[in-house]
Amino acid sequence: MISDASKSPQGTGRSRTATRVLAASLALTATTFGVAGCDSAAAGTLEGSRLELPVTGGTAVIDTASLAVSARTASGRALVLSGPAGGGLGKPGPVTRTARGARWSYPDKGLEVTAGSERGRLRIKLRADRDGSVSWPVTGTDRAASAVQIPRGEGLDIPVKDAFWNAGPEKGGLAGSTVDMGEGLALPLWGYSMGSAGVSYLTPTDLGTSLRFASTGGRLRTTAAHAFDAGEGTRDYEVSFALTDGNPVAPAADYRSYLAQRGKLGSLRRKIRQNPGNGKLLGAFHAYVWGDARTASGVAGLKRLGVDRMWLGYDAGPDPMNAAAVRAAKKAGYLVGPYDTFANGQDPKSADSPTSAWPGRVYPDFCIRKADGTPETGFGNRGCYLSSRAFEKAEPRKHYLADRTRSMVANGADSYFLDVDATGEVFRDHGKGHEMTKAGDRAMRLARMRRLSENLVLGSESAQPWANQVLAYDHGSGTPAADGLWKLERDRKTWGGYFPEKAPGAFFKPVKLPAELATAMYDPKYRVPLYETALHGSLVNAERWELSYEKLPEQKTTRALLAMLYNTPLNYALDGPTLEKKGAEMAALQKYFSPLHRAAGTEQLTSFRWLTGDRSVQRTVFGDGTLTVTANFGSRAHDGLPGGCVDAKLRTDDKPRRLCPAQPQG
Repeated sequence: MISDASKSPQGTGRSRTATRVLAASLALTATTFGVAGCDSAAAGTLEGSRLELPVTGGTAVIDTASLAVSARTASGRALVLSGPAGGGLGKPGPVTRTARGARWSYPDKGLEVTAGSERGRLRIKLRADRDGSVSWPVTGTDRAASAVQIPRGEGLDIPVKDAFWNAGPEKGGLAGSTVDMGEGLALPLWGYSMGSAGVSYLTPTDLGTSLRFASTGGRLRTTAAHAFDAGEGTRDYEVSFALTDGNPVAPAADYRSYLAQRGKLGSLRRKIRQNPGNGKLLGAFHAYVWGDARTASGVAGLKRLGVDRMWLGYDAGPDPMNAAAVRAAKKAGYLVGPYDTFANGQDPKSADSPTSAWPGRVYPDFCIRKADGTPETGFGNRGCYLSSRAFEKAEPRKHYLADRTRSMVANGADSYFLDVDATGEVFRDHGKGHEMTKAGDRAMRLARMRRLSENLVLGSESAQPWANQVLAYDHGSGTPAADGLWKLERDRKTWGGYFPEKAPGAFFKPVKLPAELATAMYDPKYRVPLYETALHGSLVNAERWELSYEKLPEQKTTRALLAMLYNTPLNYALDGPTLEKKGAEMAALQKYFSPLHRAAGTEQLTSFRWLTGDRSVQRTVFGDGTLTVTANFGSRAHDGLPGGCVDAKLRTDDKPRRLCPAQPQG
C-alpha cells in the first residue's frame, strides 16, 4: 500500500504519521476506506469569510473573499493549498450554509461557488452565468513545497528548485509554458509534496482547463485556468483537493480512488471475462511488423525464438498481414490486428492512405467545421478531421464504421488499434446537422470504441482516463513526450521518413536524443508511475509506436528497467533484419517479463518508493505483495543489486529474478 512509500531514502521514519496512513487509504479503491464519516460529520464552521471544512487528515480552510485555500493537518501543521485567485474575483455575495459546506457568489464575475466535504476531499465547484475565465487554484506557493507531480506521459516528479525544469521550454524546462489539462496531460491532475505532507489536485472538468508553469524565485509554481464558454459546454469548473502523505504517486492514488468511487475505473479482469482474447495481453510485448516479419514465416521465427506472447500490429498499407500470417500468429498464442483511424478523410481519388478513403460523400460532408464553416484541416495538413457525431448519426443506416472494421479484420485479426480516438485531442464541430461540443466528441468516440471492444482486443493512442473502461491497451501514455520530440520527428533527415516501405526510417533508424530531450523524457530521477498508479490493472500501457525499443539506443537500459519496474510491455518495430539481429535479445527480455506481467498485469500498483537519496534505486509493489520490483538505474551496486539491473520477486518465488538488460541476453 502507499503507506510504506516515503520521501526519505530508506522509506522509514515517518511511516506512522497520520497523513501516511491516509495515503494508504487513498490507494484502496475497493472500499470507501473509512473516510465517509467526513460526509456525515458537521459541515465545518463559518466565521466571517473563513469557512472550515473537515477533510481526511485535517481541516480545509477557504477564504470566501479570495478563494485562497489552506489546511491544518491532524498533527497541527499548516499548509497552503492555493493562493487567492489570480486577478481578483470582486466582492463576494453572502455565504449560505449547506448540508456539506456552503455556497456564495462573485457577482462581478458571474460565478456561483459551492464548497463542501465529499468522501474526505474538499470539493469546490464554480458555475458561470456568462463566458469568462478564472485563474485558480494558484499552487506551489507554500514555502515547504519540495516537488511537483505532473502526469506528462507516465509521470514526472520534479523538485521545485530544479534548475533544469525552472528553465523555459526551449531548454527542455517548463517555466513559461502552458499545458491543456484535457489534451496535454495523461491524467487530469497534479500534486505537490511538502515533506511528509502533500496535496492532490483533481480537475474532473478538464475540458477548458489548462495548467500554467512559472518560475518564481527559482521555484516552480503552477496555476490552473478555466475558460467558461457556453458554446463549448464549459460553464462548470470543479477542483477536488485531498491531503496526502507527500509520496510522489499519492495524487494518482487519489485519482484512482476517485474513479472507483464513481464507477469509472475499468477492470482488466472483467474485460478478460467478457472477451477472453484480452487475456493474451498478459505477458505480451508489442510490435508493429514490416516486411518479412509480417509473414507466416516471420511469425514462426518469433515462436522459435521462444517468444510466448506478443501483440502484433500492422499498418493499413497495400501489403497488410494476410490470412496465413494471421493464422500463424493466433496459433502461436499472439494477438494480431490492424492500425486504423476513423479521424481522417481525404478525397478518395487522391487519398495518400487507405484509412483516409471513405465511400460516398463521407468526405467532405463529415468534415468537422470551424465556426466560419471551413473544415478542420487533418493531421499533417492532409484532408480534414472527420466528425464522430456525423458517423454516429449515419451508422444505423450507412454502417460506414462497421463495414470498415469488417473489411479490416477479414483476414481473421482478433485485435484492433484505433488511432487518435482515446487521445485528449477532441473537437467542437459547427457542421450543419452534426454539431457537437468537445464533450460530445468524447461521448461519440466512447460509443464506437465500446462496440469495437465487444469482439476485438481494442487499443488506442495515449489513452485518456475517460476511455479506460472500454480499452484493453494503449500505445503512448507511457511516454513523457516533451515538445522537442515533435520538432525532432519533423526533421526527416535525422529522424527518418516513411520509406523504404518495408522498413521506414521513421521506425527503424536509430536516433540520438538531444541532451535536453533525453533528460526531460528519460532521466529516471524525475520519472514516477502516476499513470500506472491510477490505471494499472485497468488497461495495458506501452510507449509510443514510433519510439520502438531499438529507436533510441542510448535509452535502452533505462527503458527496459522502467518497463519492468512499472510492469508494462516494451514496444518494438520489427522487420526481417531486426529479428535476425535483435530477436534473441527481445526474446530474453520477453521471457523475463512474461511471468511477471501474467501475475501482476491485472493488479493495482500499490507502492512506489525511492531507496536512495539520489533516486537511482526505485521499488514498486503490485497487489498485496503479488510482485515486488527493485530497479537500480545507477552505476553502483545497492544492497547486492548491480547498477543497470532489476530484481523482481513474485510472492511465490524463493529468491528474486534478476535482469541486467545492458548485458548480452540469451
